[in-house]
Amino acid sequence: MCPPTRRAAAYEPHRAGVLGLPAVPASAGEARRTVRELLEEWAVTPDLREDTLLITSELVTNALTHTTSEWIVCRLHLTGQRLRIEVEDQNCGHAQPARRRPGPDDQNGRGLMLVGMLSSDWGVDETPQRSGRVVWAELPSEGRETAEPAPPTA
Repeated sequence: MCPPTRRAAAYEPHRAGVLGLPAVPASAGEARRTVRELLEEWAVTPDLREDTLLITSELVTNALTHTTSEWIVCRLHLTGQRLRIEVEDQNCGHAQPARRRPGPDDQNGRGLMLVGMLSSDWGVDETPQRSGRVVWAELPSEGRETAEPAPPTA
């Protein structure tokens, strides 16, 4: 007897890229260049590419600025529905990343606010070995979703 026929699930290609970087200021530019090249190779739309580059830049800069890590890792995952950006550091900072409410004259504090506005979701996870943390953001691969931005935290 033959097994019942199953409809094949729609195939969703998965693409991934990983970039290990030393925790030095020049790494933010290197991350942007490499991510731009990957996204162009993957034929990502210009709007999604620009949003991804801005989010990558903010997450990498935060890891470089707010931790004393010796290295960071930037990962991109693209499926049919989502593009996920991850930046892993060694969790050498004193506080978890959180959105702030900067004043009009403050020069800093807007990075995660931008990440929240451009992404459909974002968060912070510890690595499985608890040797670091991963700050991640997800974007819809087919363009922006209109979502309520999360309220800023302290």
